[in-house]
Amino acid sequence: MSFRILSVFVRSNGPTQENTMATLKEIQADVITAMKAKDTVKRDTLRMIVSVLKNKQIDLGRELTEEDIVTALGTEAKKRRESAKAFRDGDRIELAEAEEGELAVITDYLPEQISDEDLNAIVDEVIAASGATSKSEMGKVMGQVMPKVKGKCDGNRVRVAVSAKLS
Repeated sequence: MSFRILSVFVRSNGPTQENTMATLKEIQADVITAMKAKDTVKRDTLRMIVSVLKNKQIDLGRELTEEDIVTALGTEAKKRRESAKAFRDGDRIELAEAEEGELAVITDYLPEQISDEDLNAIVDEVIAASGATSKSEMGKVMGQVMPKVKGKCDGNRVRVAVSAKLS
């Protein structure tokens, strides 16, 4: 009897299948909307996102949590950012613009990015709590800041903010 109550409690506090599937269903519905609007960039990007999420679900062997989805989308956004930069450096403007178009679609499904002021406040708080004073302790500070901003801030932004504070 008590095990059953505990299992119901545990299930009700964690991310539910409906919450995760709502996000995946939302993306799949947006694919149909993009098809009807003949928006090929959005359609193709959303299809890629659905494919990535389904592959991740298969790899993990369980339903995806919101954190899993945000992590996967963040990885895809980072790939697009790096590709666009590489194409721009190689004077392949048309390919860079295509990657940036895909990046814009992906970022619509990511949580809002944290502002520089909020990031600096978090970094200041962690530095004060850890007592870090030099760049040699940057890894310790980064290790404490990254979980607080996961999915809301790129690691490079965090690195720059921490480096500026510890210099």
